[in-house]
Amino acid sequence: QVQLVESGGGLVQAGESRTLSCAASGSIFSILVMGWYRQAPGKQREVVAVITNGGRTNYADSVKGRFTIYRDIAKNTVYLQMNSLKPEDTAVYYCNAYAAPHDYWGQGTQVTVSS
Repeated sequence: QVQLVESGGGLVQAGESRTLSCAASGSIFSILVMGWYRQAPGKQREVVAVITNGGRTNYADSVKGRFTIYRDIAKNTVYLQMNSLKPEDTAVYYCNAYAAPHDYWGQGTQVTVSS
């Protein structure tokens, strides 16, 4: 079992920055990939950014150049640095850990970007 706890959401103005954190605990040795997903009202959950055990990253086209996913291995924490935020980034952001064959999810943190 893996437990994920997100933090860092809130209300921000367009153009501002925000960093989300996801602290993992439990069977963290089994995690292969961690990532951030988001779900806006009335829309499906979508991937935002992922980072593998080897440190490779991948981003959704909509956030490339604005968002950065990185990790602190010593703290078992993954971060999502979000710059130049836009109103369309408003969503509940979820942390995900893939530990084959299981997917684990955090409780989600709301990010609201006002124009």
